[in-house]
Amino acid sequence: MKNIKNYFEQSSKNILNLSNHEKEILKVCDAILKCKKDNHKILVGGNGGSCSDAEHFVCELQCTYKAHNRAPISAISLASLPAAITAWSNDFGFLTYFKRQVQAHGNKGDILFLISTGGGNEQNGASMSLVEAAREAKKKDMKIVSLIGKSGGILKDISDIVILVENNVTSFIQEAHISILHCICEIIDDQLLEK
Repeated sequence: MKNIKNYFEQSSKNILNLSNHEKEILKVCDAILKCKKDNHKILVGGNGGSCSDAEHFVCELQCTYKAHNRAPISAISLASLPAAITAWSNDFGFLTYFKRQVQAHGNKGDILFLISTGGGNEQNGASMSLVEAAREAKKKDMKIVSLIGKSGGILKDISDIVILVENNVTSFIQEAHISILHCICEIIDDQLLEK
């Protein structure tokens, strides 16, 4: 029982520390609201558990979080087409798949929103598919928002807005990321309802 209690205590402590990122969270919300106002879109990507978080976030933006009467926000999950993923990965490799999606859908003024527990590491290849997408987004003059953990990796240095969860435990980072995403949705819904 001690291990169970310890897990939740450590996870809770990590989530409680997220209020330290208030400034960055508000910047992300402002960027999303501006994106919506200017009729641009948000491309969201991640791998593994972060892919699931990306899909969840897109769902909240497109559909509704709590405000059933608010207008949708244009958001696309970069991993939502299995036929395209398998075709591109089979013929060219997965490394450039998200980059290809940015080439297909990204435009100046759009946001590339990336979720990664590590942030990209050239030495071991981890999350380099997201780094490739970010590099492509830079060429297109898109705003890059990264939700990352551990040391922050390459994305920490090439993103316009960074929220770095300072933890090395992947599960704790993922739990923090979904809390941040829900907080962003909460603020966006409140601000849209005020208007």
